[in-house]
Amino acid sequence: MADAGIETVPQPGGGTRLSLRTLLLLRWAALGGQALAVFVAGPILGMGFAVLAVWATIAAAVLANATVSLLMPGGRRLSGAEALAMLLFDVLQLALLLYLTGGLNNPFALLMLAPVTIAATLLSPRGAVAIGALAIALVSLLALFDLPLLGPDGVEVLLPALARLGFWLALVIGVAFTALYAGRVTAEIKAMDEALAATQLALSRAQTLTDLGAVVAAAAHELGTPLATITLTASELADELEDRPELREDAVLIRGQAMRCRDILRSMGSRDDLQMQSAPVEAILREAAEPHMARGIAVDLAVPEGPQPVMRRRPEILHGLRNLVQNAVDFAETGVEVELGWTRRLVTIEIRDDGPGFPAQLLPRIGDPFISSRRRPIEAPAPGEEGMGLGLFIAKALLERTGARLRFSNDAAGGAVVRVTWPRSGGPLLPDPEAGAPH
Repeated sequence: MADAGIETVPQPGGGTRLSLRTLLLLRWAALGGQALAVFVAGPILGMGFAVLAVWATIAAAVLANATVSLLMPGGRRLSGAEALAMLLFDVLQLALLLYLTGGLNNPFALLMLAPVTIAATLLSPRGAVAIGALAIALVSLLALFDLPLLGPDGVEVLLPALARLGFWLALVIGVAFTALYAGRVTAEIKAMDEALAATQLALSRAQTLTDLGAVVAAAAHELGTPLATITLTASELADELEDRPELREDAVLIRGQAMRCRDILRSMGSRDDLQMQSAPVEAILREAAEPHMARGIAVDLAVPEGPQPVMRRRPEILHGLRNLVQNAVDFAETGVEVELGWTRRLVTIEIRDDGPGFPAQLLPRIGDPFISSRRRPIEAPAPGEEGMGLGLFIAKALLERTGARLRFSNDAAGGAVVRVTWPRSGGPLLPDPEAGAPH
């Protein structure tokens, strides 16, 4: 009989995430259940059917499972073709058992849904359709042809014609619906896995830049002393070589280059110190928007007067805000407005563009992976993200990790609006009593 309860998704390249060992163990359990059902129905309940043929069918499945166990390492992952072949065998073996035991008069015909469900979660769409079509064809044949199943009294177990027709129709609809439902859920899980992987990659890249900055700061600190020694020594040599101009020029050159190295390291270290520390929200917002300010679309930042809240400079925040600004610039006609505001309880960033806005039917799903959220980009997407709809998903996932809440909407005057809100407590914002006045 076929196995049930396997949750898996296809892998790129036609492979699956299901190990051979797992499938073999489940098939052994299914074969044990088949043998137990035959034993209970025959010797115990006294029902009549083609006993020898049934045991031969089960034995053939046992032999096939044992052969696969011996010839293939159990820890390997099944390829798409291998999984398809094993599920085809399961469907055919189950159909033969049902044929030998009354066809659709046997209530265990419901188990035909199991291999179809597994195929929808495990195989490519083409393989799943093949298994589903085969199951429907076999169920239809079982509705017309079968060997009789006799009750303990020797009378054939036979469903009324209407009930038999209803059972066949329920199985056909069940096969189709189950395959569609399981396939859809599996596709959603696969899309989410890939999108989360892309999000993690984006975050790791941002974190790598932060770590590199820390290394630069450490290098600037450690190299400061030897460079100061070189500068001092070169200055002393230059003073002592007043009467030898050709050598004095070399000493002056060494001193100048050492001072240049010192200035470069100080500059790099100061930039990293700025990055590693907290900063006013406006500074972080400007840093996030800066890469998109020279693309032919005006990006205007509106910041209220007064002491600003201070926020930790986290890579998730910079990358997430940068993605939101990029999305707005991609679809804007002439300009993008980025408005910063805060109250005693919240800090809000609102990004507006004058483009076509979000399609109304997609608004409830904005931020889901692989959803193309807008109608028209003004330039090509980044390599590897063509049509993937990952930009807003990555931004949403990264910002929500910092405690932000995002709201996507359309402005009444036209254009899209993205609102990002952080609480003043419990998030990336530092306590700042002076910035508490509402705006």
